Amino acid sequence: MTANPAAFPGLPPLILGANVFGWGADEATSFALLDAAVEQGLNAIDTADIYSYWAPGNHGGESETIIGRWLKRRGRRDDVIIHTKGGAPGAPDAFADAKADASYLPKAVDASLRRLGIETIDLYYVHYDDKVTPPEETLAVFDTLIRAGKIRAIGASNYAPDRLAASLDASDANRLPRFACLQTGYNLYDRAGYEAELEPLCADRGLGVMSYYGLAKGFLTGKYRSGADLGKSAARGGAIESYLTPRGFRILGALDRVAEETGSNPTQVALAWLIARPSITAPIASATSLTQLADLPAACRLRLDGEAIAQLDAASAESETAAA
Repeated sequence: MTANPAAFPGLPPLILGANVFGWGADEATSFALLDAAVEQGLNAIDTADIYSYWAPGNHGGESETIIGRWLKRRGRRDDVIIHTKGGAPGAPDAFADAKADASYLPKAVDASLRRLGIETIDLYYVHYDDKVTPPEETLAVFDTLIRAGKIRAIGASNYAPDRLAASLDASDANRLPRFACLQTGYNLYDRAGYEAELEPLCADRGLGVMSYYGLAKGFLTGKYRSGADLGKSAARGGAIESYLTPRGFRILGALDRVAEETGSNPTQVALAWLIARPSITAPIASATSLTQLADLPAACRLRLDGEAIAQLDAASAESETAAA
């Protein structure tokens, strides 16, 4: 069973990631990115209440606040789909301090609504799995919030397969709201963690999948091809170093070939590969400039044929022999 597209009305094939707002993109740039994205049909925006706490001087909530100001200034609430996340009060130690209980979630949702300046969040995710709170309690809170009109649908972010299945079982057994989708990391390089268990689980249980890190933190853009290139990004250099492997270079080679064949570029090909994957409802991608943003609608228009997808699949195979 595959995810029902009707669960995500009006969702474009790619979602604009707002994790860079208030960090890699200041308010003026963020406004320009939102204007351009919506005008080109990318009307879904993904954010979280902790974005972007990691930037010097930030505390979290900056991204939601910028989006809220843009919505108020432009008057375009009815034109966009807002996705946000909550449940990580201890960021950056989010995994250890995840909270999705009856005392925390309502306050987190209300705070997001205030920052966004809206009455209803279209899709609200539990950002990290709270392994202490019973799923029945979390889902009962969402039942109340949905009935109050504060959120329309719910999703799970960064859930392990067993915990996601347990939450779905709890929904079915107790007639409580059900997660409509999973948000998880997935791209041409980082495949195994999703494909091994999460992909078949989501397909079997009818969940949509919104994938993040679609460009492997920038590596799949082709900008980083050696250790000497890591200095191009003070923020990402260290994280990208782990991708500089024989397999990583093999993937870049395939992206280059397909880009040349299709008259595109590696960024567009990497995102188009995700869009073409049947189990992916929509990847999430961000941009810090209008030049970068142009690649996103271009990726949505790019149609990869079976041969191109086979090239990319072979190059990104986990084993050397599989790719030979």
